[in-house]
Amino acid sequence: MITVEHLVKSFEGRTVIDDISAVFETGKTNLIIGQSGSGKTVLLKSIVGLHPVDSGSILYDDICFNTLDFKEKKAIRQHVGMIFQGGALLDSSTVLENVKLPLDLFTNMPEEEKIERTYFCLERVNLPNANKLYPSELSGGMVKRTAIARAIVLNPKYLFCDEPNSGLDPMTSILIDNLIQEITEEYNMTTIINTHDMNSVLEIGEKVIFIHQGKKWWEGNKETILTSDNKELNDFVYASAMAKRARKVILK
Repeated sequence: MITVEHLVKSFEGRTVIDDISAVFETGKTNLIIGQSGSGKTVLLKSIVGLHPVDSGSILYDDICFNTLDFKEKKAIRQHVGMIFQGGALLDSSTVLENVKLPLDLFTNMPEEEKIERTYFCLERVNLPNANKLYPSELSGGMVKRTAIARAIVLNPKYLFCDEPNSGLDPMTSILIDNLIQEITEEYNMTTIINTHDMNSVLEIGEKVIFIHQGKKWWEGNKETILTSDNKELNDFVYASAMAKRARKVILK
């Protein structure tokens, strides 16, 4: 479980995260949604530790992460998996080398065990025969699945996903959503997903937090989001639906 309490983050005097408190539950897909510029990406990066917060607390289970020193934070980060928006694979490395990288950086595991663990994770994301391919040879969906395999290779307790469906077609997006939900339950991870994709919300939104102008504006789940009387949330949902419809028209 990850808990944030009264988080505040500003850039050059402008408050981007304004007194946000939330609990992200273990074994569930916790989604952060909101318009561009709402602060959802800053919130995610603050929780990971990429942005130091001005005030407030970030607790990984019962450990206050933002008060730890560098060495103590590094110990926590060994239990963290991260899926970046574009996949962030190393172009000059094979799929196997990309997935194995966290094992090389953070463990003293023998090479044979590293390879075995890497193959296991590639099997888990249904890429058993892609180990010798380079990122330029992969489809968008394969890039994201490779990124997921790399994120889980250390068997993390916490998984962070930044727009995991960005640039994917609807069918591939559903496959990625389902895969993230499956591994969250399978490994009993605390998974936090930053997304603007309402399909993801309605598919796997076990807990949803809506950020508006830097504040937590609404909290619920995929069952309650469509019946909310929150005007700003309803405007966001409607705009997302219209944008999706417009994209379909353009593709036709």
